Amino acid sequence: MRIALIFTGKTTERFIKEGIDNYINRISKYITFEIITIPEIKNTRNMPVREQKIKEGAKIFQSIRSDDYVILLDEKGTEYTTAEFAGMFEKALMVQRKRIVFIIGGPWGFADEVYSKAQLVLSLSRLTFSHQLVRLLFLEQLYRILTVINGDPYHHE
Repeated sequence: MRIALIFTGKTTERFIKEGIDNYINRISKYITFEIITIPEIKNTRNMPVREQKIKEGAKIFQSIRSDDYVILLDEKGTEYTTAEFAGMFEKALMVQRKRIVFIIGGPWGFADEVYSKAQLVLSLSRLTFSHQLVRLLFLEQLYRILTVINGDPYHHE
């Protein structure tokens, strides 16, 4: 099974990039993992939000396959404890798919077409975070659930 994280735009904050690299190395010890960066939509100043989401959605669809298990990270999604997330993830690993793909959308969320492709919509918190910080927070949680699944002592409960 492969895991992918898709997000829009480059990670520009150095401390976040260093944290992301750290967790990618940790995650890669457990599972095959890749990050797919989608270029940001250009010239959005006068572009309606709906059009921005549709254009971003089209780029997302270029990066996912029909047999992917798609999980959107969205503030309107379901919140889980770490143990619940680990259980949900274990079930997703058993599904006959080649990849589990997590997607962090742009600042306006996802187009309806992207929501309809998702098997699950997940919220990390009801708090608002920058999209760059969400990348790091998510990777820490992915690493944490992999340690839970593998019985490693990283997570304490």
